[in-house]
Amino acid sequence: MEGFRFERVTLHRSDLRAPFPRRFRARLEGGTVEELTRRAKYLLARVSSGDTLLMHLGMSGSFRIELGGQDGRDRAGDAGRHDHVVFHMSSGATVFFNDPRRFGVMDLLSPAALAAHPALSGLGPEPLSPEFDGAALAGACRGKKTSLKTALMDQRVVAGLGNIYVSEALHVAKLSPHRQASTIATPSGRPRDSAHRLAAAIKKVLEVAVARTTADIYRESRFRVYDREGERCRQRGCLGSIRRRTQAGRSTFYCTKCQR
Repeated sequence: MEGFRFERVTLHRSDLRAPFPRRFRARLEGGTVEELTRRAKYLLARVSSGDTLLMHLGMSGSFRIELGGQDGRDRAGDAGRHDHVVFHMSSGATVFFNDPRRFGVMDLLSPAALAAHPALSGLGPEPLSPEFDGAALAGACRGKKTSLKTALMDQRVVAGLGNIYVSEALHVAKLSPHRQASTIATPSGRPRDSAHRLAAAIKKVLEVAVARTTADIYRESRFRVYDREGERCRQRGCLGSIRRRTQAGRSTFYCTKCQR
């Protein structure tokens, strides 16, 4: 999409999680994608018109690219039925947005609306950015009485972390998801060793996840703790087992021995 023009935009319904904005197709068609970036779990396509196309996959959304592809209505089976948005690009590529559960989001925002967007304003640092380190994490957790797992799920602390990789990172760092978040910082907000370990672990598990380049690899991969209740811990030398508990309505997986 980046560097190419929207020649035609096809909508097969009037909404996803929310209705498409007014004149969505007309405002996109003829515009060029000048830059494609990401903020937390949102994809941002800056268009030559000055607007930004904001996209979120939701629970079941995915993008598919076809060269010389046909309109999604003509495809057989579930793929065609759930291809709700189709971008026909000047490169000859057709980009399909498929979303069976329709929890995805697409919006088209002016610069002012983008800056004030409730999902983007107030976000914490990107976890793979140079700005995110043990000191930044400790500062964000200073004085927090909530659990470490809950704090990491707060997008104001660090942007874009989800339930699976929070559990994975805490296991790599050997930190209990139940410990108080403030314990990784001194009273003045300086990072303890646990803050540095946790920041490094977050980067590590995300870098491994990004390296899994296909959905098949993702589905076949086994996590360290997530969805492994009752199995032996994978930390070298640990004899513990993986337990599952519910925190803030989400499943947390952790080792009973090495995570403290």
